[in-house]
Amino acid sequence: MLQQTSWLITIILVTLLAIIFLFIASSAAKSKEDYAPVQKSAYLLRTKLFVLSLLVLIPIIGYSLTKLPYDTTMASNERVKIVTAVGHQWYWELSDMTASVKEDVIYKVTSADVNHGFAIYNADLEVIAQTQAMPTYTNELRVRYPKPGRYKILCLEYCGLAHHAMITEITVSP
Repeated sequence: MLQQTSWLITIILVTLLAIIFLFIASSAAKSKEDYAPVQKSAYLLRTKLFVLSLLVLIPIIGYSLTKLPYDTTMASNERVKIVTAVGHQWYWELSDMTASVKEDVIYKVTSADVNHGFAIYNADLEVIAQTQAMPTYTNELRVRYPKPGRYKILCLEYCGLAHHAMITEITVSP
């Protein structure tokens, strides 16, 4: 739901910005006869560069938005597993180290000492979900594992001398 709302707000604001730009560009085009020929060629160059940048940037932005790491297929009425995750210097304490494919897991993530970055990685070491682990505050991270296997949890925020060893694994069954 949050992703859809963010997408809608982005589209509305970008459209509004484009309308404002086009209004300003069209009103400036009406008065450009007053400028010298050099300024006219500068206007033409600027217009061509703007159109070129639009043709390049819009597909890039559209493609990058499809790669957001959020699973939009999660339904709130399905069975949900709650797992408590507490970060310590320099290990993770999880109430359950297993999950099932297509099962929603809500990680309630906090820290017992300093800030930690709670990140879940797939077998290719790509981040599939992440949040902050902070003392006296609990973040909720909802995850649905796409396939069975072993997933690693690593700390994303430098938390001290043995930060690099702060790794644990979750086993996901079919």
